[in-house]
Amino acid sequence: MTTSHLNGHAGGEGGGRGGDEEQHREMAVDCPGELGSRTLPVRRSAQLERIRQHQEDLRRRREEEGRQLDLNTSLRLRKLSQNPHVGIDNPSFLQDSLGPQQPAPGGPQSQALLELEELLLSLKQVRGFLSDQQSQSDVELVLTLLSKSDFQSALRIHNAVASSMHQPSPPYPQSQQALPLAMEVRNLLQSSHSKEGVELLSLLSDTRLQSLLLAHDSVAEREMEPESQPVEGETLTQWGGETVKIVRIEKAQDVPLGATVRNEMDSVIISRIVRGGAAERSGLLSEGDEILEINGIEIRGKDVNQVFDILADMHGLLTFVLIPSNQTKPPPVKETVVHVKAHFDYDPSDDPYVPCRELGLSFQKGDILHIISQADPNWWQAYRDGDEDNQPLAGLVPGKSFQQQREAMKQTIEEDKESEKPGKLWCAKKNKRKRKKLLYSQRNDDPEEEILTYEEMALYHQPANRKRPIALIGPNSCGQAELRQRLLNNQPERFAGAVPHTTRSRRDGEVHGRDYHFVSRQALEAELAAGKLIESGEFEKNLYGTSTDSVRQVINTGKICVLCLHTQALKVLRCSDLKPYIIFIAPPSQERLRMLLLKDNKNPKPEELRDIIEKAREMEQSCGHLFDAIIVNTDPDKAYAELLRLINKLDTEPQWVPCSWLR
Repeated sequence: MTTSHLNGHAGGEGGGRGGDEEQHREMAVDCPGELGSRTLPVRRSAQLERIRQHQEDLRRRREEEGRQLDLNTSLRLRKLSQNPHVGIDNPSFLQDSLGPQQPAPGGPQSQALLELEELLLSLKQVRGFLSDQQSQSDVELVLTLLSKSDFQSALRIHNAVASSMHQPSPPYPQSQQALPLAMEVRNLLQSSHSKEGVELLSLLSDTRLQSLLLAHDSVAEREMEPESQPVEGETLTQWGGETVKIVRIEKAQDVPLGATVRNEMDSVIISRIVRGGAAERSGLLSEGDEILEINGIEIRGKDVNQVFDILADMHGLLTFVLIPSNQTKPPPVKETVVHVKAHFDYDPSDDPYVPCRELGLSFQKGDILHIISQADPNWWQAYRDGDEDNQPLAGLVPGKSFQQQREAMKQTIEEDKESEKPGKLWCAKKNKRKRKKLLYSQRNDDPEEEILTYEEMALYHQPANRKRPIALIGPNSCGQAELRQRLLNNQPERFAGAVPHTTRSRRDGEVHGRDYHFVSRQALEAELAAGKLIESGEFEKNLYGTSTDSVRQVINTGKICVLCLHTQALKVLRCSDLKPYIIFIAPPSQERLRMLLLKDNKNPKPEELRDIIEKAREMEQSCGHLFDAIIVNTDPDKAYAELLRLINKLDTEPQWVPCSWLR
């Protein structure tokens, strides 16, 4: 099977132009942005060439049979030529003057009859020179046969049929205005007194001639109509002993065809129809069809790179000669577009499994993808959100189950490699797996055990009286606490914090429900067991925690609840009905981070700065798929302005949220 590479070339199983490059199974026949208008040489297939050659032979044969004889080829015609007509000859009536029983001089029937007469004369002359009695008897027998009236009648019928079958096509009309021209000539002849003028005036005034000219104009009008251009569609016909499908597709110069092809021996097979291309819009090409010709260029026997070169610059009306696929074509089903959020990064140039690298769609963790086709469960067709206008063809992305399977396989291989390192014991490998299994059985939704692929999303516009809570995430010393406090201080009528719970005793001046919710240890542990605490901890033998009910109380007042959370708290928060908007506050460069901390009278060591940046990288790596936005805190004022812009956008624009939140 011939395969393709990113650069548009392919090699067979034994190696190709790409050398050590990885090979692929399909080739996109024309990639977006590479369309042109060069003229391709016309090469025809052997089968079609034989058909056209046969038609050409028939045409030449008709011309030979319709060729007029020279007047000097026979004595009879020479005698006729020596007796010229008297008067004015009108070529239009020469055919009628010969009479219905007389063949026209020089026609096929006349030629055949004259040849018979000359053959009889020649046989009689030959008979006189033969001395052998047997030979004379044979010639006499032939003469008798040729002289019989039945034979000559059959020959005349044959000549008449041959003449009607091989007569040249009627001439192309010169004008469809014969009657108006005749009337114009008649008007000019009104004042003529010559004999010929009077006779012509009489002829042109005859209603029968006028009716004839009117009929001529009607026929000529139909004959002179421009031929209609072929339009999109398909027809079935016999070609080379096979039933083929001739498909015509209109393809604009800036619209790719949208199909991939593969080689099976000498055949070129349509492997995939890609959404957004001319092939998908026409609905005339099917996966599994074998391409024999495109615009008269033979395709069978070519590899996918040659097909790529042929089709890359073609546009206009494309005519395909196809052998239809034997597969039963399913009835057309309008697929529902599914919107998903990518939970992993994907680069098709690094993927050895992508069937067509040219159509692979790269994306990053957090991108919204519009899945428009899942017909192939392993490779979906999708658009990136916001790129629909700039991306004429849908791209290929790994399907969810396929991605999970190969990631699980990759994890297994990595675990096996880890266990085989020097100094590792086989029992350690076994115990490690046992511990993982136990952990998985207790919390089967642990993010560390989950293979992240996609999450189905939907657009959501928050109600005016139910604001989404804002969760600020980030390592210590990145400024998220300062940004939260700035929001609470600058706009207390709009923002508020959730009141935490604690088991410690109330101190002087503290108000229950304002500073803390003071509860018993048993009550707080019950809240923790019920999964109602977003985050919790213990300090000096006292429990502290922030519950979902506290956040809900702020939301019920119409304010926006602002939280500073650890990444471990995101799971509970997302599983609630609060619909949080999660913003990651990322640190700037190490030098910029050091300068910001110096302004706060902090003097961190270089290793502490590196730890902060490394912690941020780990948080983004493990939980980046849960972030709705990222703010790099290079400047506190700019970060605060960006935070306000994101929060204000929640009131004016719908946002993508997990579909599970809306069920």
